[in-house]
Amino acid sequence: MGVRVWILVLLFSLQVVNYIDRVALSVAAKDISGEFGLSPIQVGYLFSSFLWTYTLLLLPCGILADRHGAKVVSSAGVAIWSVATMLTAATWNFASILLCRLGLGIGEATTVPAAGKIVREWIPAGERATALATFSAGTFAGPAVGALIVGTIEQAYGWRTAFVAIGVASLAWLAIYVLLYQRPEDARWLPKAERRRILEQRGAAPATKDDAGRPGVVMALLASPATWGMAITHAVVVYANYLLLFWLPSYLQTTKGLSVGTTGLFTAFPYAVAAPLSIVVGLVSDRMLSREGVSSGGRRTAIAVMVVVAAAVLLVPFINNIWLLVGVFTVTLTAIASALAMNTALVSDLLPDGAHIGTATSVIVLSGNLFGLLAPIITGYVVHLSGSYDWAFGIAGLLLLAGVAATLTMTRQPISLGQTTPRSALVR
Repeated sequence: MGVRVWILVLLFSLQVVNYIDRVALSVAAKDISGEFGLSPIQVGYLFSSFLWTYTLLLLPCGILADRHGAKVVSSAGVAIWSVATMLTAATWNFASILLCRLGLGIGEATTVPAAGKIVREWIPAGERATALATFSAGTFAGPAVGALIVGTIEQAYGWRTAFVAIGVASLAWLAIYVLLYQRPEDARWLPKAERRRILEQRGAAPATKDDAGRPGVVMALLASPATWGMAITHAVVVYANYLLLFWLPSYLQTTKGLSVGTTGLFTAFPYAVAAPLSIVVGLVSDRMLSREGVSSGGRRTAIAVMVVVAAAVLLVPFINNIWLLVGVFTVTLTAIASALAMNTALVSDLLPDGAHIGTATSVIVLSGNLFGLLAPIITGYVVHLSGSYDWAFGIAGLLLLAGVAATLTMTRQPISLGQTTPRSALVR
């Protein structure tokens, strides 16, 4: 991996701070709903609300990342979501906390498009799954760290102090990022041999500003069956991910009678284990694929396997033992993390023109979040109407099984942006 391993550290830590801020409301939801008098339906809308602006701005942020670079776009995003997190401490009712969640979504919409751009610029094609698995691992390490931090601070000083503390921590990360990050072409600390390898093996060179982020690229992407296959897969996996991200702490507190502090521990464990295991899965995925396998989308088989494993969430309604439940959640989250990382890597694998990777990544992540934002709301209604979480887990599991077919049947050709795709690149 060489010196560029620091790029993996950057990607991982970016997603960690992202998800610490994102998961804070989940851990504090019981205290906040008690103080503000919120129903499960209202809590579901609060969980979902940051995804409204997040989803709306994903594609514009991808286009901006292609035109202006990852550093500018992601720096602005981290600043916005850090301030929104701290302002949550000053809220007094449903409407005020809703506004802060919308601000959180505006800032966090920059993260995945910027990360996709960083990976395409810095990582050779044969290492993409490892890089994106490391980034995705932050998605699961963040809730683990966040659950512990927020739970501990909340018990000692109250939920408002917890939101201020994690917002300040995000701003500290931003200061380090602004000072240190550069593209491989400009990084003086990068050895010449490693720079040469990156530039030769990362794929197409970055586009010029006149070409990057062309609006017509979106329509060309949507004309490809492969785009739709990856979009559907992302959608069902993100749905299951958001169900657990937002409702797992409440589920444990409500059905198992756990305290806030204990809930933090039991929530943190499956996320903490899923993070390193998903990196291992990504590393194995890269090692097993040849260069021909990368360009022909051979990663789809591993994605399908992980989506099937994630469907273990169907077992949750039939398990009463708390440790067995934690085991199922750990397996499910590991598979979710791996599937999301490899599906994002598949975007780069199937997109010959790397100039538009930010836009392409945004399209896939946009589809996931358009569907995923329904998970907190639907779960809120299911819990309110049935008094149980059983159907919520059942819906997620069945959707995951349906997504396997999309992965295996729709991602068998490269994505064409109008150029002629060589016949040799087609999957036999």
